[in-house]
Amino acid sequence: MITTRGYAAMEASAALKTYSFERRDPKDCDVVVDIQFCGVCHSDIHQVRNEWGGAVFPMVPGHEIVGIVSRIGSRVTRYKVGDRVGVGCFVDSCRQCECCRKGYEQFCDKGMVQTYNSQYYDGERTMGGYSKVIVVDENYVLRIPDALPMNASAPLLCAGITLYSPLKHWQAGPGKRVGIIGLGGLGHVGVKIGHAMGAEVTVLSQTLKKQSDGKRLGADHFLATSDPNTFKSRKNYFDLMINTVAANIDINSYLDLLRMDGTLVLVGVPPAPMTVGTFPLIFGRHRLAGSGIGGMAETQEMLDFCGKHGITSDIELIKIQQINEAYERVVKSDVRYRFVIDMASL
Repeated sequence: MITTRGYAAMEASAALKTYSFERRDPKDCDVVVDIQFCGVCHSDIHQVRNEWGGAVFPMVPGHEIVGIVSRIGSRVTRYKVGDRVGVGCFVDSCRQCECCRKGYEQFCDKGMVQTYNSQYYDGERTMGGYSKVIVVDENYVLRIPDALPMNASAPLLCAGITLYSPLKHWQAGPGKRVGIIGLGGLGHVGVKIGHAMGAEVTVLSQTLKKQSDGKRLGADHFLATSDPNTFKSRKNYFDLMINTVAANIDINSYLDLLRMDGTLVLVGVPPAPMTVGTFPLIFGRHRLAGSGIGGMAETQEMLDFCGKHGITSDIELIKIQQINEAYERVVKSDVRYRFVIDMASL
């Protein structure tokens, strides 16, 4: 076994603190990664606080992991010692169901094995990236392009693929009007990716206080949803809208902004169910859809796309000892736009 250190929550809503635990010895197809940086996702907070239910403690969070390969198993062919790699939201899947065979491992019929607060099919518990080392099957490891800095690449492994996947699936590109609802940890990456794809990108935010940021990131337009004129001026306007906010909104008002056959995609997870009217869907043949992360091939495609276009997350680098303060700031939306932990501080 590999003894390592990390930061863990010992019970729901408890402050994270130092924690020693064991990783498995690398199997034939395993890669051992010395973690350099790990992003802080809002879902880490939801799970540490058991806001989604099903939390198991002690819990080491973190699924936006980048580091350097330090050891490989005897049958590993994709990576070598010294490679720059990443580990995202899951570390295994059944590999046999239709979704897995088609490259949609995130929708595995048996259930993907999440990077933390989960367990492998043999019962081994998973612990995340707020730690020094992780051991992962090479099929669930990603290559970080040389053109990208490691620290600012970490959030791409969740936020990046969460936005890239629906933008690609619903064919954002030249001639398409894309609306990004919310300019936060998810939304700001979506603006960059949508712009790089050639789409006309509009940010819809509560106020105009982030307007200069939105334009800097690549938005063509920036609108305040607190202004009633926004919903009048953009009626029947968007081909695609992506809702990144984790709060309840009047979804019907946004459906009215879609052109015929337009799609509103949900990637943020609000605390309560939303009420959807029938008429906003019927008139205009509008679609309301959801999207998760992406499969392994699509996630690598996203990283390569970001490497080609120089896209990373806007980050604030922190020491692991600042993690509890960082959690409070995330809840208050007091970060532009993602925290990343420098694991050298552990």
